[in-house]
Amino acid sequence: MKTSPRRLFAALLAALLPAAALHAAEEKVVRVYNWSDYIDEAILQDFEQETGIKVVYDVFDSNEVLETKLLAGSTGYDVVVPTANFLTRQIKAGVFQKLDLAKLPNVAANRWDVVSERLAQYEGVNDYSVNYMWGTTGLGYNEAKIKERMADAPLDSWDLLFKKDVVAKFADCGIYVLDTPEEVVPAALNYLGLDPNSTKEADLKKAEALLKSIRPYIKKFHSSEYINALANGDICLALGWSGDILQARDRAAEAGNNVVVHYLIPKEGALMWFDQMAIPKDAPHPDNALTFINYIYKGEVHAKASNYINYANGNKAAQAFINKEILEDPAIYPDAQTLQRLYIKLPYDPKVQRTITRLWTNLKSGK
Repeated sequence: MKTSPRRLFAALLAALLPAAALHAAEEKVVRVYNWSDYIDEAILQDFEQETGIKVVYDVFDSNEVLETKLLAGSTGYDVVVPTANFLTRQIKAGVFQKLDLAKLPNVAANRWDVVSERLAQYEGVNDYSVNYMWGTTGLGYNEAKIKERMADAPLDSWDLLFKKDVVAKFADCGIYVLDTPEEVVPAALNYLGLDPNSTKEADLKKAEALLKSIRPYIKKFHSSEYINALANGDICLALGWSGDILQARDRAAEAGNNVVVHYLIPKEGALMWFDQMAIPKDAPHPDNALTFINYIYKGEVHAKASNYINYANGNKAAQAFINKEILEDPAIYPDAQTLQRLYIKLPYDPKVQRTITRLWTNLKSGK
């Protein structure tokens, strides 16, 4: 029997509909790549219930790991969370898509100008990303172990780590340092009274010499293990991120193990950094990514994340829901005077980045 074109089209359409429906169901997903220990998992569950979009959530613990994946392309991720100075050069490399604020009404309404104005120093960052969390890079220490070894320890200064005669006293109780040269090298430069963003060869050599002078006393370079190490009393000093150290403080208190952890923003100044939510240009589910980011920017949702991880965020509306002890903690939300002592880190160009990478490799290997 001869089949008419109309009947043939109808048959094909009927055959394709189940496949299309299956494809649509499979696409109800958003793949997120974020830092470890950086969200209240209840937020992800609430998002899934409210939107019907499944969250596939993976973690990393260094910008270098994330950047390698992004520059290689085809990560499969829809939302990633790089730090602003890395994000700037990734934008220039064409990694991300520009955000449409018309599709992000919560972001448009709730962005905090204090954070957005500082982010404006990074070219393109406010156009291609929104702030997830921000914080500082300073020192965490075990009160009892430090005072036991040095009653008059300089608990307001980078001397605690960068002065050889001081840090040598703490080597036996364990010192961890972030495995992040883009933050540690500027800290050394700043301590020396130099521009933390300097790329001058002479300045970098001075920073390298300082870091090498304290290298024998550093037990480990790692960007996440210091949280539990501090909380358990396994180490007495760490150069780390503010919220991580405050998490260690809280974990120790909850464990009731008599470990008291403090976080220090040194008087000489410290890095103010920004972790940004962005959408890769080849994200497989860009609309779901926008839905996810917009959901995070609900004031009560963003506050829930900050309350869980002890980090400040760039959402002004969230402050009405953030726990009072967090909002009023100067280690998390620094006062105006402290903010003036904070510097930002601009991206290195490729040539300087190679120099920094080589410096760091040699430092870690003890060469």
